[in-house]
Parts: sequence; C-alpha cells; structure tokens
Amino acid sequence: MSITEERLKYIVEWLTEKKADAISVYDLTKANSYTDYIVVCEGQADQHVRAMGNYLLEMAKSSHISALSKEGLDYAHWVLLDFGDVIVHIFIPETRTYYMIDEFFKSCLQKLEAVESSEAVESNND
Repeated sequence: MSITEERLKYIVEWLTEKKADAISVYDLTKANSYTDYIVVCEGQADQHVRAMGNYLLEMAKSSHISALSKEGLDYAHWVLLDFGDVIVHIFIPETRTYYMIDEFFKSCLQKLEAVESSEAVESNND
C-alpha cells in the first residue's frame, strides 16, 4: 500500500468514526497532476460538518499529515480540506445536491475511461 493509499484509508476511517454519510471516493490518479483522490461526504448539519472537518485536521496533525489548505469551517455548509494527494469535501446534504459535485467527478472519470479505451483501440490497430 502506497503512502497516498494509506493516507486515504485513514481519512475515510476518521470520517466514518465521526458518522459521515454517503462517503464517495474518486480515484483521479490518471486524470490530473494536482491530486490523486477526492473524498466527498456529508454531515447532518453545519455543526456536524464543522466537527468532522476539525476532527480530520486534528487526527491528520497527530499523524503528521499536513493540511495544505482548509476552507469553509466557519460557515460549514461545504468544508474543503486539501492534504495534497487527497482532497476532502464535506457538505451538508442540500449543498452537495445543489453543486452536484459527484456528477462532476463521475463525468470526468467516464470521459477519462473513454479516452483510455480509444487509445487502447488505436494502439491495438498499429
């Protein structure tokens, strides 16, 4: 297991400990150079979202994982935590539905798979 995969495993465990709902993990290792994984989840209310964000920061710090950036903890409808190779989005359900972030990542991954499939077909035709 790579360091990134281990970090992802810890983050998902910490979110689960704090009762995160609807956790989705998107593997972007082949899609871009700025991160490897995106984790999207939701909390039941802004206080729950804030608590999960603060807990992740606390656990990451105690595990020597640096947060490069953190946004949204004050308002807590959408908290974004950037750990470099893993980016975490924590939403209240209404905000997650409004921004349709899961559909965005799913469509990006589907387009990537289509490009990879066409490249594989082209290389087989050579």
